[in-house]
Amino acid sequence: MFDAIVVGARCAGAPTALLLSRAGYRVLLLDKEPFGTDTLSTHLIHQPGVAALARWGLLDAIRASGCPPLDRVSYDVAGIRLEGCSRGVEGQRAGFAPRRHILDALLVEAAAAAGAEVRDRCRVTGLLRDEQGRVVGVEGRHGGRAFTERARLVIGADGMRSTVARLAQAPYTVSDPRLTCAYYTYWEGVPASLELHEGPDSWVAAVATHDAATLVLAYFPQSRFEEVRTDARRAYREQIRATAPALDERLAGRKPLERLRGTGDQQNFFRRPTGPGWVLVGDAGHHKDSITARGISDAFLQVEDLVRGLDGRLGGNPAELDAALAEFAEKRDEALLPGYEATLGVAQLTPHEQRLSLLRAVGRDPELTAIYFDMVAGIETASALYTPRLLALL
Repeated sequence: MFDAIVVGARCAGAPTALLLSRAGYRVLLLDKEPFGTDTLSTHLIHQPGVAALARWGLLDAIRASGCPPLDRVSYDVAGIRLEGCSRGVEGQRAGFAPRRHILDALLVEAAAAAGAEVRDRCRVTGLLRDEQGRVVGVEGRHGGRAFTERARLVIGADGMRSTVARLAQAPYTVSDPRLTCAYYTYWEGVPASLELHEGPDSWVAAVATHDAATLVLAYFPQSRFEEVRTDARRAYREQIRATAPALDERLAGRKPLERLRGTGDQQNFFRRPTGPGWVLVGDAGHHKDSITARGISDAFLQVEDLVRGLDGRLGGNPAELDAALAEFAEKRDEALLPGYEATLGVAQLTPHEQRLSLLRAVGRDPELTAIYFDMVAGIETASALYTPRLLALL
């Protein structure tokens, strides 16, 4: 019997297996895809997530992979330009945007090195339950053969369309309409650190990543999805041209390195994350529009909260385990709700005059600009910005 079975081996599941294994638990890590495959993602890790990688001893590996630090941010909206960097957290002032096939593989390798048993191409099809209805394991298929494995805890870290959430019948506790659709690809020879450009019904970002490539994303209102998808390449370039003309000039005459990718399925929700013998982490339990790129950093912090709460309670009395899971659920909602609400505000793609007045004031003060970029990174909430220093500029 395993102490924990983790379903999903990406940026929520692999760190969960890593930290539980380091804590001395016997862990099985499963994923339906081959390890090292790519996935749809903005792949930006804000400073709180970077600090987590440093705590886990993995930040040096990210640096060694050739991923450049994002130590300068620019934000343009309605003729207003903010430029600077975050004040950071735990000494980490730069973000990183590693390609997911590199980041996820690194996390899985670290989990395996810590002692987790890892299996890819492994599809979970059911949850095992005892006579009281408590989840006690999983069943599925691996290599064309059926299997069952038992554990004290099953952890669903298998993304927005989580199989574990569906099998556990985890209800939505918060659900909001989809707000944007997004398309992106990679470009070579387009220097950038982290650029954000906002306009009416538009958001464009450029992010430096591996191999001297730059990820360029364009966001549209969800209401335009059916129109945009009919000629996504044209719509993508037109959105960049209209919202970030200087960036568009840098793209002129160049060809994308990869095909254009996109989605109109950017769901906004919280699910109940726990039940007897099971828990959800990362996008499985909570998902929001990718426009603020909070997903990876939020997943890392959820994982740490979960593993911290399980300390000494995973191998013991089921009632103690359930209490730990209930505490995790409460802390998760308290920690993530402000960022969720802020993301929904940004994803409206409507720069209001009140916010523009605020940004004009912030842009006149480097310290306020740094606090604003702390907000972008999820380090601070809006209340940190409303200081006497700001009020004197408004």
